[in-house]
Amino acid sequence: MSIISIPEFDHLPPEAKSRYQDQVEKHGRITNMKRTLLHAPTAFDALMSWYPLFDELKALVGERAALFYAYAISTQNECLICSTFFVKILKDQNISFDEFAFSTQEKLLIDYGREIVSNPHKIDETILSQLQKQFDESGIVLLTAFAGLMIATNLINTALNVPLDEYLFEYSQKA
Repeated sequence: MSIISIPEFDHLPPEAKSRYQDQVEKHGRITNMKRTLLHAPTAFDALMSWYPLFDELKALVGERAALFYAYAISTQNECLICSTFFVKILKDQNISFDEFAFSTQEKLLIDYGREIVSNPHKIDETILSQLQKQFDESGIVLLTAFAGLMIATNLINTALNVPLDEYLFEYSQKA
């Protein structure tokens, strides 16, 4: 059970209502996590910077690699909502993460994403070396900043026990 209420539109302050409406217009719905964040509109704004960062990540590595990277971070972090969200996207594209033949770059991103979650104080030197061969410094900073924001999103969902959105139930083994 969530420790923070999931506010309905009518119970939001005016500055949160405009953000709510914007999400529905852009995405057709507003998720439980985003509704939870609307309790603190500045926090909502901070975490919504995920979208432009993800767009830059896709421009750097391609959409499929970006999705694999985000999924690897979310599963390593054991975030039910985020990992299920990416399972849905991958299944909608007929991709089975567990059976997929990853490119060298995709495998590197998966390894880096998992390593950032599990061992951020001492990233494996082999991974760092490979990153430096494939990306310039701005690319590595982008990858790392995206991971940080993905982890922050995972944290909100997990720490506040935000409930899984109904549209994701069929994609979750835990729903």
